[in-house]
Amino acid sequence: MYRKGKSLFKGWQILLALVISIGVITNFWSIQTGTADDANFQGQKVSSNECSASPSTPRELDLVASPETVHWGFFSKNLPPVSTIHSGDYLTIEMITHHAGDDYARMIAGDEALESIYHWTKEEKTISQRGPGVHILTGPVYICGAEPGDLLEVRIVNLEPRPSKNPLYPGKAFGSNASAWWGFQYNNLEEEPKPREIITLYEVDTTGKRDWAKAVYRYRWTPQTTPDGVVHERIDTPGIVVDHSKVTKIDQTLEGVRIPLRYHVGAMGVAPKEADVVDSIPPSYFGGNIDDRHVGIGTSMYYPVSVPGALFSAGDAHAAQGDSELDGTAIEISMNGTFQFILHKQTDLEDTILEGIDYPLLETPDSWIVHGFTFPNYLAQLGENAQSKIYELSSLDPALQDSSTKLRDFLENGMGLTEDEAYSLITVGADFAITQVVDGNWGVHGILPKAMFDQANVKPKPSSE
Repeated sequence: MYRKGKSLFKGWQILLALVISIGVITNFWSIQTGTADDANFQGQKVSSNECSASPSTPRELDLVASPETVHWGFFSKNLPPVSTIHSGDYLTIEMITHHAGDDYARMIAGDEALESIYHWTKEEKTISQRGPGVHILTGPVYICGAEPGDLLEVRIVNLEPRPSKNPLYPGKAFGSNASAWWGFQYNNLEEEPKPREIITLYEVDTTGKRDWAKAVYRYRWTPQTTPDGVVHERIDTPGIVVDHSKVTKIDQTLEGVRIPLRYHVGAMGVAPKEADVVDSIPPSYFGGNIDDRHVGIGTSMYYPVSVPGALFSAGDAHAAQGDSELDGTAIEISMNGTFQFILHKQTDLEDTILEGIDYPLLETPDSWIVHGFTFPNYLAQLGENAQSKIYELSSLDPALQDSSTKLRDFLENGMGLTEDEAYSLITVGADFAITQVVDGNWGVHGILPKAMFDQANVKPKPSSE
C-alpha cells in the first residue's frame, strides 16, 4: 500500500508506464509533428462555413461511435474534430467502454459499432494507433468561438446505458469492475492466490424496472494472448477480448446485494496545450479521467479552454462507483450521453463566480465541487517525461492541499470572504472526499453546499447563453 509518500507502483509498473509513453511517440509521430496542411489547426479541419453563423435556436445533434469518431488512450490538440457545434447546442454522444472485451457475448456481440472498434485479428487491427492510456474517447468536438482563456460549460442532460445487442439479453446492459494491479488493494490482499486480478460482471436493467445493478458472476484473470501473439500476464493492455475458455466463472457473487446506480462520466474534457499526445489516464486542469461519481445527470462541468475550439472528448462512462475507485475501476459500461455546451467568453467572466477558474469545476443543483490533484498541471510541473513521472509521485497530501486551496480561492472570489473566513467555513461547512487513487494523478474533491449562502452575497454566473 501507499505509505509516507512512497508510490504504490512498483519498479516494473513505472517501467511499463515509461515504455508505453515512449512507444506512443513512435506510433503517433504524424499526430505530434503534423503536416503543412495541419498548420492552421488546432482545429484545422473546421471550415469557415461550419462556424460562420450561429443558429437562431440550439440544435440537437448526434455523434455516433465508430472507428472514425473515437480515439483510444489519449487526448490531443492535433486531432481533427469529428463534430462542430455552437454554444447552446445539444449533442448526444455515444461512449464506448474500454472494458467491453471482459465479456464479448454480453458487451460486444451483435453491436456493429463495438465489433468494429474492437476488431483485432492477426491480419488487421481496426484502431491501430493507440495512445499511452486506456480509454475509448468519442470526439473531439470543436466548439465554435472557443479560445484560450474561455471557460466551457458542459451540462449533462441525460445518461442512458447502451443496451446489449445480443438477443439472449433483451433489455439488459452490462458493465465490468476490474480489481486490478493498479488498484490500492493489490498489495494488501489476505486470501490466496495473491496477488490476483478479478473481473466482476454486473447487469443493469435498461427498461427502467430497477434502479440498481446486480453482480452476474466473477472470474480471476488468467494470462491472455492477443492476436499479435503477446501473452498478457496482467490486465495491461486495453482492447483484449478475454478468452472465457481459459477462465473459471464463479456465479455465486454478491448474492442478495443491490448496487445503487450512479450514472456518471469518468473521463471527459478538453485538449491540453502542453503536449501533442497526452495519456488519457491522469486527470489534470483540462479535465480528463477525473472519475468523480458526482459528474452525473443534472450537473455542469466547467473546463478552462487552452486550445482553439476547445476540442472536447468524452468516454469512460460508469454505472456506479464509490469515492476513491479503490480496486481499479468503477462499473465500466457503454453509455449514451446528452450534453449541452455553453461557451463562457473570457471577457464575460469578470466579476462573476467563475472568474479565475483554471481547473475542472463541477456544479450540482445543491453544491459546488472543486477538484484537486497531486499536481494541478502535471504536464507543466513535471517537465520532460511528465507522463511517466506522474505515476511515481502521486500522493493524497498535495491533492488535499490543492483542493482546499482552490476552495479557499473560490470563496474569496465568489462570496467575498477573507482568507480567515474561508478557512473557517471550509472546516465547519465543507466536505472533502477522495476522488480516486488509481489514475496516476490522485484526486481529492471539496464539496461546498450552496444552501449555506445568502444569494445576495454570491456573485452571479455569467450570462453567456
